[in-house]
Amino acid sequence: MSTTQDQTTQRTRLYALLGDLPPRDRPVSAEVVAREARPGYTLEVLLLNLNGIEPVPAYFTRPATWTEATGRVPAVIYNHAHGGDYVLGKDEYLTGRSALQKPPYAEALAALGVCGLCIDSWNFGERRGRTESELFKELLWHGQVLWGLMVYDTLKATDYLVSRSEVDPNRLGSMGLSMGSTMAWWHAALDERVRVCVDLCCLTDFQALVETRGLDGHGIYYYVPDLLKHFTTAEINALIAPRAHLSLAGIWDRLTPPAGLDRIDAALREVYAAAGAPERWQLVRYNTGHFETWDMRARVLRFLQRFLVQDS
Repeated sequence: MSTTQDQTTQRTRLYALLGDLPPRDRPVSAEVVAREARPGYTLEVLLLNLNGIEPVPAYFTRPATWTEATGRVPAVIYNHAHGGDYVLGKDEYLTGRSALQKPPYAEALAALGVCGLCIDSWNFGERRGRTESELFKELLWHGQVLWGLMVYDTLKATDYLVSRSEVDPNRLGSMGLSMGSTMAWWHAALDERVRVCVDLCCLTDFQALVETRGLDGHGIYYYVPDLLKHFTTAEINALIAPRAHLSLAGIWDRLTPPAGLDRIDAALREVYAAAGAPERWQLVRYNTGHFETWDMRARVLRFLQRFLVQDS
């Protein structure tokens, strides 16, 4: 995208592909279900009113060192993975999962002085009970797209997050692994409030996925009708520029074919160079599969420290 106007037009077109959604400007609210002190952070268990269809369970964390005198601090929307585990959901943020390093990101973010918010995505955690296929089919009949509703909830969760007195609305990040990775770059592409995007192990070039016959590697939630007529993966991610974006991938990961990563990287290098911010786009590949390595974790924390915590 060469201009802000171009990006705004493209964001509107991309959002329009996400099906029949609730009003973007509907108000949000929250009920605090529980609050407790944990090592390194304070946890709030929330029930959010985001979409007017069903309540959204969520976790909010703030560093244990935070007080009112601290003022507003950076915050991250943490997007949980899929992995076929519909039970885990937002608990991944607090307890981790086998594909992630320790400590869980709730602790890692708190150690950086960063608040975090993680919601149960549609059909996960406390929102589970239907099969993904059943939900997708029901929504399709009503002109709705499952991924669209997932993205909508993330956008509205951001509305809630910036309303918090602890949070600096000018220093927001979005991150995640696998499905959470995909959500992070869609979120950042559609929402200019996201200053830093970190995606782990799911920057998937759509055409490369078709070419390698890898479509069944992603759940049915992933597929947006008509998307390929209008956007490539690189074109969606170009909407994040010139904001900071770190992408980490394993070369043996079948969900991110190497030829597709080559195409995305070449396109985004051009976009970020044209924007005068080449250092704000980083794609780093590892001789691994679909999981976070120790070096990935170290890079994530350094990137957040540089572009979210320090770069104010």
